[in-house]
Amino acid sequence: MNIEQLNADHGIGDQLKFVEGTGGFPFIKIDNDKASAVISVYAGQVLSFQPANDSNNLLFLSETAYYQPGKAIKGGVPICWPWFGPDPDGLGRPAHGFVRNRFWNVMRTGIAADGDTTVTLGLADTPETRAIWRHSFNLSLEITVGESLNLELITRNTDTRPFFITQAFHTYFKVGHINQVAVLGLDGLEYVDKADNATYKLQTGAVSIGAEVDRIYRNVQGELVIDDVALDRRIRITSGGSNTAVVWNPWAKISAEMGDLKDDDYERLLCVETANADLDIVEIAPASEYHLTANYRVERDVMDELQVLKSPT
Repeated sequence: MNIEQLNADHGIGDQLKFVEGTGGFPFIKIDNDKASAVISVYAGQVLSFQPANDSNNLLFLSETAYYQPGKAIKGGVPICWPWFGPDPDGLGRPAHGFVRNRFWNVMRTGIAADGDTTVTLGLADTPETRAIWRHSFNLSLEITVGESLNLELITRNTDTRPFFITQAFHTYFKVGHINQVAVLGLDGLEYVDKADNATYKLQTGAVSIGAEVDRIYRNVQGELVIDDVALDRRIRITSGGSNTAVVWNPWAKISAEMGDLKDDDYERLLCVETANADLDIVEIAPASEYHLTANYRVERDVMDELQVLKSPT
């Protein structure tokens, strides 16, 4: 992709610029009155989002992440699609699908009436994708950078037959220290504990992290909150088109084994993913579409609701 041409077609003054990023990937750099952000055109992946009034990034991005064609970038908001987790058909296809390791198309950019910056990226089927997944589709990701970060993934079925998908925003949040973090809003829900032989368990109270965590929570309704004491902030997650939340931290052993994480990176990251996964499988009819949305907002004000969410029902 030609950076000069991308800027000519889609650049917006000082507010939105295309630059050559790590590994030669085209990056979109956004800087408006409300926030700054970096988006990789490869993988259609938000890598950075920092509100103007916050000294810390919302997102974790590994310093040893791979920036190579065919590899996933560790951090930010990878897109898992058209399946979440291992290949559902056991054919040896890559985990989490194939859209997080392909270049997307820049469809349009703009400035909303409220001053937010908008970017729409798109991806459609090709002979290569149909050899992996035998369906015709049109995928678009609408990104809005303002006081919050808003993502909307739209799947359009352009095939002549229905297809089924699972998917996720596999979001890596930056945290001050994993021992001082709690996830609120999942109390009383059943989850699949993939770190414990996929056993079924019931969440009691807030989710705290003291070992490897890999959980798929079912029937998730309403908002989730990441309470981060070390950074003195809360991250509010509001989602749509999803009944599943995934909470993941690799902990020390897996972090040390991963070439694209530092040994102690597990202390600084927490994935809370908006997903359709496990039993939450989406059927999309021909000429129909499905919307998955997530909004991430940093909050610092004291809220009575926080104590309500922390207390078991």
